[in-house]
Amino acid sequence: MTHENLKNKVIVITGGGGVLCSAFAKDLAAQGAKVAVLDLREEAAQVVVDEINASGGTALAVGCNVLEAESLEAAKEKVNATLGTCDILINGAGGNSPLGTTTKETLELTDIAEKAEGVKTFFDLDAKGIEFVFNLNFLGTLLTTQCFAKDMVGKEGASILNVSSMNAFRPLTKIPAYSAAKAAISNFTQWMAVHFADVGIRVNAIAPGFFSTNQNKTLLFNEDGSLTARSNKIITHTPLRRFGKPEDLTGALLFLCDEEYSSFVTGVILPVDGGFAAYSGV
Repeated sequence: MTHENLKNKVIVITGGGGVLCSAFAKDLAAQGAKVAVLDLREEAAQVVVDEINASGGTALAVGCNVLEAESLEAAKEKVNATLGTCDILINGAGGNSPLGTTTKETLELTDIAEKAEGVKTFFDLDAKGIEFVFNLNFLGTLLTTQCFAKDMVGKEGASILNVSSMNAFRPLTKIPAYSAAKAAISNFTQWMAVHFADVGIRVNAIAPGFFSTNQNKTLLFNEDGSLTARSNKIITHTPLRRFGKPEDLTGALLFLCDEEYSSFVTGVILPVDGGFAAYSGV
């Protein structure tokens, strides 16, 4: 299906060098959009851009730190000069940190009385690690939107797409910082949808379920490629019995970005989770 409304739109994607957002960039470029791929690692963004341009698309790689306003402004200047001002912003930069993660799913009495070496409990969580995770996900979205949305005010077909997570609906064990940060993204998406409604900017979010990415590879798979115990729990509680693939997000992405299909849709957090949230475990 061709989405003519996306042709020649300038689309800015943060975290564009990652597995999911690089797929977003390729999907949108295939519709004729001009895509700016922003990533902290410019070399990762360039790999994506080279592939898009080799396929006849139009893309630009920009190194950018979403936690630094000056870096964002410099990125915007480069995008504006090369591709034009932003029509659609995708806030995909995010991630987790071991500093915001517990070793076990639940606290046990023995963890207090005689904690084993290497075990990190709730009481051992690092405040700076929590701050890093929250800032990367939430503050990175806020600062990026402050930078690019100024050029989107009053534009026809302007929209913002945030990347939330199924963690936002029900927090996952072991990763309190990431779950809380994504819950903030969902709430912020709804807030922005209301705030920007009168100036013509729609704001929505995609909430992926369990996708296999570089970030969670070691959590999902053993060194021999078999599923970890945590992965087995995930698959057992996913009615479609598999992890998501980047292409599973394509339909949701194009639907929410294309004004023709979703002009009356704003403030929505769309789950793409293989039924995980629908299953009670019984």
